[in-house]
Amino acid sequence: MSGDTQGRAGAPEAGAGVPLHHRVPDLGALELLLAVARLGSLGRAARAQGITQPAASSRIRSMERQLGLALVERSPRGSRLTDAGTLVTDWARRVVEAAEAFDAGAQALRGRRDSRLRVAASLTIAEYLLPSWLIALRGQRPGTAVSLLAGNSRAVAERLLAGEADLGFVEGLDVPAGLDGVVVGRDRLVVVAAPSHPWARRRTELTAAELAATPLILRERGSGTRQVLDAALAAAGGLAEPLLELASTTAVKSAAVSEAAPSVLSELAVREELTGGRLVEVPVRELELGRELRAVWPTGRRPVGPARDLLGLTRRGA
Repeated sequence: MSGDTQGRAGAPEAGAGVPLHHRVPDLGALELLLAVARLGSLGRAARAQGITQPAASSRIRSMERQLGLALVERSPRGSRLTDAGTLVTDWARRVVEAAEAFDAGAQALRGRRDSRLRVAASLTIAEYLLPSWLIALRGQRPGTAVSLLAGNSRAVAERLLAGEADLGFVEGLDVPAGLDGVVVGRDRLVVVAAPSHPWARRRTELTAAELAATPLILRERGSGTRQVLDAALAAAGGLAEPLLELASTTAVKSAAVSEAAPSVLSELAVREELTGGRLVEVPVRELELGRELRAVWPTGRRPVGPARDLLGLTRRGA
């Protein structure tokens, strides 16, 4: 090949409006050229790059056509750069060094991101499901520090939309506005009362109308529990004014156990009290109180890093 640096007939012109990636060789080609310059042989350069010699020759020819320049002269004694190839190699070295700096910076950002995970979860999920998921995540990512922000489902959505959490978990009828989500489990609400309450000794099932008309001990508006209950009882006239509205599942359970009034809570949350006889489940006729538990994140921003790994752990049990 000639060492002439003049453009070849038919070579692409560096015209305005032509995208840069059409005019500049890719990093793989530039790294190969640097290997040829360093090792003095196309065959040794190919082995160093983990490709075959024919593939290396094809890549060099493609780069020469793209640039309109002869870059490498081949002979029985090996391969050497043309004058143009020497200049292009110097420029290529700067491009590759810049790419290495880019990669190092991106790795540093990933490392900083992957060293922490901010989770926002509704109270039921935070207390009864999330601990086992986080223990499993620690086995995969022992160096990741996890912070947990617990609140009702509305608060979880607000934290995600404000950029204060990387992944959220909510209970309710649907995915909050502005978020994408996936079902990670299912739950149902149960009506519970203290063993001494008249409902605990009923011989007939409670009706939806009776439940709706009774002042209950309930979670606050904005919680997934309250959203499901409000929707379920809408056809029965809606909920009566609650006897108590509390922002904690534990507080609601304590009030119900103390015989203040019946309540409606997650089956997950009252399993221990039902088993121990401190609360009694009260059957309700033809009332659907099932709900889905979801992982959620801002629309269009699929979880990455430790958030993606935690999501994968929750899906196994979905």
